[in-house]
This record gives sequence, structure tokens and C-alpha cells, in this order.
Amino acid sequence: MQIVLLERVEKLGQMGDVVNVKPGFARNFLLPRGKALRATKLNIAQFETQRAQLEARNLERRSESAAVAAKLDGQTFVVLRQAGETGILYGSVNTRDIANAITEGGFSVARNQIILDTPIKSVGMHPVKVQLHPEVRSKVTLNVARNADEAERQARGEDVTVAQDEEEAPDAAEMLETAEVETEE
Repeated sequence: MQIVLLERVEKLGQMGDVVNVKPGFARNFLLPRGKALRATKLNIAQFETQRAQLEARNLERRSESAAVAAKLDGQTFVVLRQAGETGILYGSVNTRDIANAITEGGFSVARNQIILDTPIKSVGMHPVKVQLHPEVRSKVTLNVARNADEAERQARGEDVTVAQDEEEAPDAAEMLETAEVETEE
């Protein structure tokens, strides 16, 4: 199916490009979200008459998004979750949780603007991409912890899962020494 793009779509094309896509992608994603029009003669003519307005609106949105991205870039947000002793979460942190944490931090972000390459299923510091506009991206850091104290320790750079293992290691060594002493006697 041929369509005319009304805005930049990643891995597809720029505004005004006539591209060939699968019918389901066009019907279910591009057309309902207003990102494209069917490439008929009437729609192409309509697009050309509105092209200047669409480009001006796109430029305005991009500049607004760039201003927000400058403030958002490099920020760290804390998400508290339950996790086991090894640091593996009971569940995962999804885009809704991240969007809520960023919104609580004072920025307005929708969950469809969060880009997760892999699911977050462990305690620690995780980089997250936020796409505020098709041409503007920002990176934030998500601090996933079990409690506020642990979040502060992770923010300082401590690896809380290693610290717990080191605390447990002397106990195991002491038990081994006492067992050897008892067998000698």
C-alpha cells in the first residue's frame, strides 16, 4: 500500500515521502495516528497545499521538544520495587512505571514516548531513552531499588548486590573455620 508521510517516521521516511508499506501497518498504525495518508492523487494534492503548515507545526513541536530534552537529558529518576536477595525484581519495570516516575519528577511524558530496548528486571542503574518528538531523543537514568536507602547507595556508585555478597562471605568463612576446628578436636 502506498502512503504519503505527514511526519518523520523512523526507519520509513521523512515528511512528504511516498512510501510502500504493508497494509496492516498502514491501517493499524500510520493512518489512525495521523502520521500518513493514502497516496491517492487527491490526498497528494491536499498534502502539497498543506505542506507549509505541516512543516511549520513540525518545526514548532521540534523546538519545544528540544527545549524539554535539554532539561530532561541526564536526569535520574528512582523507582522502588520488591526484589530478591540477588537483585532480581519480582516482576519488571515497564514503560508506564517509567513515565509515572518522570512525570512525578516534573516532566510531562507519555508512556509511548519511552523506548525500552530490553525489559528492566533487576535492581540497579538503567539507561532509558525518551523520544519526545520523532527527531528529538533524550536519555535518562532509572535507579531501580528496593528502598530509598538502597537508591541513595546506588546513586553514589555502590553495587548493592555485591555489597550483600561480601557481607555474607565472612559468615560463611567463619562457619568453615569453626567446622574445621571442631573436626580436629
